[in-house]
Amino acid sequence: MSSHVDDQVSGVLSAVKGLSRHFTEESLRFHLLARAERRDDGCLIVRGYGSRRGVHQKVAGRAWAHIAAYAVFVGGYDPALDVDHRCAARDCIEPTHLRQASRAQTCRDRRQEPRCRAGHERELDELTGRCRRVCRVCNREAQRRWRERRAAEAATARATHGRDPSAFA
Repeated sequence: MSSHVDDQVSGVLSAVKGLSRHFTEESLRFHLLARAERRDDGCLIVRGYGSRRGVHQKVAGRAWAHIAAYAVFVGGYDPALDVDHRCAARDCIEPTHLRQASRAQTCRDRRQEPRCRAGHERELDELTGRCRRVCRVCNREAQRRWRERRAAEAATARATHGRDPSAFA
């Protein structure tokens, strides 16, 4: 390779934050494909350094796998924009599932689950037309548990300071 081509390759990969400087485009492609497996739904799931699955993965130094994959498989990576997944899998590096978009666009397009983690139906916010971020039922339960803890702490504090808790009820 000539010096001019080396400068172009290092320039493309130098925009990827956290990427080890020892990688070339070809070696990074090989590294990502060696750590990935194809699922039935078409996603190319990468195994990064962590043990958790279904979350963004880091590979090749401290670089996010989906960003490194976009830079070497799609090209034209702009560090000012986010690399977004068209599929719901955050550990997917399939080039056809990746796109670059502004942070505002990424937030607008983010898929919202119709139910919260506890399984309650989410309510629509009239102002935005999107689902509320916090489930009212879960929030009410959390506040109830907090009030019970505070009451128990207050009763314990009164008892330890020689006061009769029933005298204040």
